[in-house]
Amino acid sequence: MCASLVSHGQGAQAWALLQRLAALPGWRPQRVVLTLNIPEPDFAAQVRAADWPFDVQALENAAPLGFGANHNQAFARDGEQGGSDFFAVLNPDIAWDEGSNPFAAMRRALEQTPQAGLAYPLQCDAEGNPQDSERLAPSPARLLRRYAPWGQRQEIGARASPEWVNAACILLPRAVYAQLGGFDEGFRMYGEDVDLCLRLQLAGWRMTRAPEARIMHSAGRASHRNVRHFLWHVQSLWRLWRSPVWAQWTQETLKP
Repeated sequence: MCASLVSHGQGAQAWALLQRLAALPGWRPQRVVLTLNIPEPDFAAQVRAADWPFDVQALENAAPLGFGANHNQAFARDGEQGGSDFFAVLNPDIAWDEGSNPFAAMRRALEQTPQAGLAYPLQCDAEGNPQDSERLAPSPARLLRRYAPWGQRQEIGARASPEWVNAACILLPRAVYAQLGGFDEGFRMYGEDVDLCLRLQLAGWRMTRAPEARIMHSAGRASHRNVRHFLWHVQSLWRLWRSPVWAQWTQETLKP
């Protein structure tokens, strides 16, 4: 497995995640591609000086790239080094209970679920409450129902299947990620995980939750507080709705 994580001035969180990855019992990454999206020279030197139980490739971007472009770049770097069987996309702000191994559980889910092309864990906040990381494709009508004062944020019931999951922690076989061409780099922030999940399913693959995998991730929801992020979110939705992927998804699967 190759794990890709990106730090955008999040050196302390990325360092903690590297330590957690190094302490995993059993199956863990053979390679970690750490992308520094903005300069963090002290953190880069700290990472390179440390002794890791896996190969760490520290990439320092000359200029910031988008979420998808950074992970695609990491996937390409792993390919240059021989290519791992599995590719994990990770946010630097995730964590899990000491002694557990969500990645081993996600790998089992991929291997045991027919046509599984993407595995993901249950995401909880710091208090252990489930996050709404499993969602329906964001049509305008669904967004209205979700964000209206009377709306329901949890779109997926216990027995329902999501149509997309956020990419804070996902695991894919390398062959699947390559078949999809990775993330669509036209989405700079927001929307790229929706697009990836829809394309994955349109290509005949399934998403599967690993029931034994549990991580802590407190969603930032910057678009709820920051006008710039809100505008990026709106632009990404507009791009998604005008895409051939959305047209095909709407025609084949989408219900109001």
